[in-house]
Amino acid sequence: MSEPNQKKSCSQVMDEWKEFMWNPRTREFMGRTASSWAMILMFYFVFYAFLTAVFILSMWVMLQTIDEYNPKYSDRLVNPGLMIRPKLDALEIVYTINGQNASWQRYVDGLHTVLQDYNQSVQEHRGTVCPSGVYNRQDDFGEVRNYPKKACQFVRDNLGDCSGVGFDPMFGYANGTPCVLIKMNRVINFFPKVIPSLSNTSITIRCFGRKIKLAANETNEENDNLLGSRVYFPSTNQGLGSIDLKYFPYYGNRAQKNYTQPFVAVKFLNVTQNMDHNVECRINAANIKNQDERDKFQGRVIFRLRIDS
Repeated sequence: MSEPNQKKSCSQVMDEWKEFMWNPRTREFMGRTASSWAMILMFYFVFYAFLTAVFILSMWVMLQTIDEYNPKYSDRLVNPGLMIRPKLDALEIVYTINGQNASWQRYVDGLHTVLQDYNQSVQEHRGTVCPSGVYNRQDDFGEVRNYPKKACQFVRDNLGDCSGVGFDPMFGYANGTPCVLIKMNRVINFFPKVIPSLSNTSITIRCFGRKIKLAANETNEENDNLLGSRVYFPSTNQGLGSIDLKYFPYYGNRAQKNYTQPFVAVKFLNVTQNMDHNVECRINAANIKNQDERDKFQGRVIFRLRIDS
C-alpha cells in the first residue's frame, strides 16, 4: 500500500508559489507566457474600447433629442402645488409667544433669509418692470432663441405688513399675528387661467381652517372661525391673495436665470391660541385642480399652526 500523502512543508509551498509566479524553465508568468498575456490584454482592450464607443454613441444620440432649454417630458407637474415659507423640517409653525427663549425667532430668520433676493436693489438688477394683468410672453422665433428671457420684478414691499421691513421686522410673530408666505411651484411654460368672478388679472389664493376628517354632517365653518381673521398681501378687491399674470409663464432656469417666484403673504390677525389649527391654502385658477383628496398637495398646501401663550 502507498503511504498517505504527506503534508507539504512551508518551504515547499513557497517554492511552488514562486514557480507559479515565474517559471524560469518555461518562462511563464502566473502560468502564461508573454505572448499569451499579450493576446489576453489585447482582447480586453478591444472589448472594452468597443463597449465605451457604444456607450458614447448612445449618449450622443440621446442628447440630440434633448432641448437644453426645456424638458422633453413634464407630465408629472401638470397641476402645480403650493409651498409655504418659513419652512423647516415639517409643514408646521408652532411657537410660544412668551418665555425667555424666543421660539419664533427661527421663523423670523428664515423669512428674512428667503426675502433677501426680493430686496429692491436686487430686483432692480435682476428683473424688469412688467405691465400688470397680462402674460409675460417671450416666444422664440423659429430656430432663433429669445435668450436670456427677462424676469418681472417682485419686490418684498409688495408683501405689505409681511415684508419684514418698516414697523414690523418680526413678521408679526412676536405679538401672535404671524405671516406665512405662500408660493406656487414652478412649471415650465404653464399659463394659469383666471376665474373672472374672482379676478381678471391674477390667480388668487385663499386660506381657511379645516378639519382633517369631517363627519357627514360637519363643515369647516367652526374650524375657520377659530382660525380668526386673516389678510393677504398682495390682494384682490375681494380680499383674496393675488398672483399677477405677469409672472407667467416660467421658461426654465437656463432660459430665464433671473426669475424669482412671486409670493402671497397671509397674516393671521387673531388666531385662537393654545390649540392646533389645520390650515389649508388653495390656488384658484380655471386650469388648476385643488380638491382632489387623493393628492393633498395638488393646487394647495396644508400646514399646522399653533400659537401658545
